[in-house]
Amino acid sequence: MNTGIAASLALPDVSAALGHERTDAATFGSPSALLDVRQMGEVDRLTIAAGTSGIVLMENAGASVACAIIDRFLPCSVTVLCGPGNNGGDGFVAARHLVDAGWTVRLALLGSRGALKGEAHHHAERWSGPVEPLTPAALIGAELIVDALFGAGLSRALDGAAAETLAAASQRGLLIVAIDMPSGVMGDTGEALGAVAAHLTVTFFRKKPGHLLQPGRSLCSEVVVADIGTPPSVLATIAPATFENGPALWLAQLPRPTEGGNKYTRGHALISGGYPMTGAARMAARAAARAGAGLTTIAVPEIALPIYAAALTSIMVSPIAVPEQFAQLLNDVRVSAFLLGPGAGVGEATRGRALAMLSTGRATVLDADALTCFQDDPLALDHAIAGPCVLTPHDGEFARLFDTDGDKLSRTRAAARRCGAVVVLKGTDTVVAAPDGRAIINANAPPTLATAGAGDVLSGIVLGLLAQGMAPFPAAAAAVWLHGAAASAFGHGLLAEDLPDLLPRVFQRLRHTLDAEGNALCKQWS
Repeated sequence: MNTGIAASLALPDVSAALGHERTDAATFGSPSALLDVRQMGEVDRLTIAAGTSGIVLMENAGASVACAIIDRFLPCSVTVLCGPGNNGGDGFVAARHLVDAGWTVRLALLGSRGALKGEAHHHAERWSGPVEPLTPAALIGAELIVDALFGAGLSRALDGAAAETLAAASQRGLLIVAIDMPSGVMGDTGEALGAVAAHLTVTFFRKKPGHLLQPGRSLCSEVVVADIGTPPSVLATIAPATFENGPALWLAQLPRPTEGGNKYTRGHALISGGYPMTGAARMAARAAARAGAGLTTIAVPEIALPIYAAALTSIMVSPIAVPEQFAQLLNDVRVSAFLLGPGAGVGEATRGRALAMLSTGRATVLDADALTCFQDDPLALDHAIAGPCVLTPHDGEFARLFDTDGDKLSRTRAAARRCGAVVVLKGTDTVVAAPDGRAIINANAPPTLATAGAGDVLSGIVLGLLAQGMAPFPAAAAAVWLHGAAASAFGHGLLAEDLPDLLPRVFQRLRHTLDAEGNALCKQWS
């Protein structure tokens, strides 16, 4: 069994948060929900209003940090760096629990103990050890540092003694454990303003977008989400619309073969293949077929027929000599989804085919050159989208069509809202956004996916799922996760052309995924 895939599948059963119903309380209670800094503040307020005091929440938070440290590291000398707010209060609690467990602990505070307020003041008073000023001198003799300076509570660049001390800790190679977020990483965006990398980040109740968006994700390293007594029911009031991607979100909607079906009931995917760049469309076609499409056809220029036909067996190749032949393929009602872009070339012919596909109102995936064709008139693409549609740009293609101001999550949401399509902004932290504001952030993509043609395979997986009738948003989310899981299954030396044939292994694992109660989450699919 591949441990990488198995670990990725260790998810509890939740409602299909990516489906059309958004009012189900279980959806909002999903462990995959991501909360921004404002929403987390509201969660704390609702929890306190429901009867759990802020003092108890801080006690539980600091204790969970100490437990995470004790579980992962051998006893050593620790310096806890505390800030002037609640993150610092968590640090005081963590320090106390580590001392109780027999660890050697020093505590350094930014500011004075007397200036602390509320719960932080309460827990600072319970600390019986000395409190040093926050300077690099506090690191002398330390082997592990607890960053309890600001967490996600900072909205500016880290500076002064805090920046100097954390930089010194990083330069000395000390282990760093961050409470909530590494100080200097923005919780909503993952932007790093003076932050240094932690070896472990302990956050509470739910992750924030900044735990998954780069560079925050890399700076957080391992992220532990601790239960500090916040009732999941508070999420029904928050109604989160952002989730960490994973099978529990879309597995129930994943297409499956049915008794009595045939190749057409399983979906007919049509790809417009290019010339002389033929490899991209061929990889996309294999991916669509491996994703489950019952029939996959590539429409190719007549001159390219020998190349495509020699390289493909189960994929049908249809030569196109005149535009009318392409129109006939589009009019075939048995074709359930289209893909244009991989190897298509940038020009009026590709633009015309994109508009023709979109005009059918059937599910369409546009990638690569099919997006660049609209760089001089992006609104023409927006106006042409009349049915289910998924756009899969990388950063460069995105910049040609959409506003690049703001963080990745906000930009992708705004693009989807503007054009009326699901937008997949690719990268190590791929974001998928729907026009209604729902979004997922994907975190299972290994570095080996940074290889030529990987994006073509992704668009093919999306196509294969759409062809089988899966809705655009969950189809895109599922495709992105499957893409990452397939790459993880292979490891180093991955080529994009390896990916389609790795998909059956991932599907096999999905069929045996269990929910938290030990029941087959997808028994109806197996």
